[in-house]
Amino acid sequence: MATVIINHKIMKSLKEIFTLLSLSLLLSTCQKDASTPQSTKPDFIRAADLSFLPAIEQSGTRYTDENGANIDVLTFFKKKGCNTVRLRLWHQPLDAHSSLAEVAALATRVHQAGMNVWLDIHYSDSWADPGAQTLPSAWSKLSLTPLTDSVYAYTRRVLARGQPDIVQIGNEINDGFLWPTGKSSNSTAFLQLLQTGIKAARDHSKSLKVMIHYAGTDGANAFFERLTKNGTDFDWIGISYYPWWHGKDLDLLQNTLNTLGTTYNKPVVIAETAYPFTLAWNDYTNNVVGLDNQLLAGFSATREGQLQYLLRLKTILQSIPSGQGFCYWGAEWVAFKGKTATDGSSWENLALFGFSNQALPAFDVFKE
Repeated sequence: MATVIINHKIMKSLKEIFTLLSLSLLLSTCQKDASTPQSTKPDFIRAADLSFLPAIEQSGTRYTDENGANIDVLTFFKKKGCNTVRLRLWHQPLDAHSSLAEVAALATRVHQAGMNVWLDIHYSDSWADPGAQTLPSAWSKLSLTPLTDSVYAYTRRVLARGQPDIVQIGNEINDGFLWPTGKSSNSTAFLQLLQTGIKAARDHSKSLKVMIHYAGTDGANAFFERLTKNGTDFDWIGISYYPWWHGKDLDLLQNTLNTLGTTYNKPVVIAETAYPFTLAWNDYTNNVVGLDNQLLAGFSATREGQLQYLLRLKTILQSIPSGQGFCYWGAEWVAFKGKTATDGSSWENLALFGFSNQALPAFDVFKE
């Protein structure tokens, strides 16, 4: 009889332990915010474009962490979970910023901080985007054959200096690049120049990831179908997505990204995005975003709204098989020229640092 009593006690204790373990597991699961996805892809890109950093550092501007302590920007991004830094490269800029010398030096610092380098070659002396793809002045009089040779030689040279892990052959090349010769309507020339840049990347390193970058989702399928049909060899699809320019339907965005990845059997990256933490301003430079009607429904222009927007994009990318990662553009572009500057930052309310240059909650999106 005593043995039976002991066994009952043991059974009761085991049931209590099992119940406590089950409750603990349930509570642990519930405490994980569903809007804070956990990265399950080992090479998932959590990137920031920090191309303005050298200019801002030269101005003497300091950044701080959440507690107000001064930080080294690259070390801080790494600490927060950022694993890749995107850098803009111009051919012969008016000043030293975004030049090969500056970019190569910053790339070295990024690697030393333990992050990958994503080189964004604009093939222009200044901004290249869907509305402007101006030939570098040094190449302005070249016909197609010498221009093609120049693209190859230049690409090899900058890759040797920058040693990136990812390279973009052109920036937002919806309508081609190296205009007017490489305009999309000049199909043969456009494809020849693009494929030459890619060949230079392949000849530099077989492990280098080659990205083709398109702005928005409208027309993206036709664009990549054209490249694929013409045998263009690239690894990743890069898509810019800003709600105020590219539409406010996140379901459509998800479906489009999924379709692109599935159709062309390529990983897909949101190569540029951003969202405001306020609609106010911190200098006299006109901001890109400043109106309520530029916002997404359900995502306010607040610190929390900025974070939730980014977490939603991260969830979208992790929910589709081809989702490879994201890059936050202008993360460091604060109003570093002073509060009365008219040529300062048009992005200071979209940066990942507040108006006192203090890190914002949106850094949580970089968590693995």
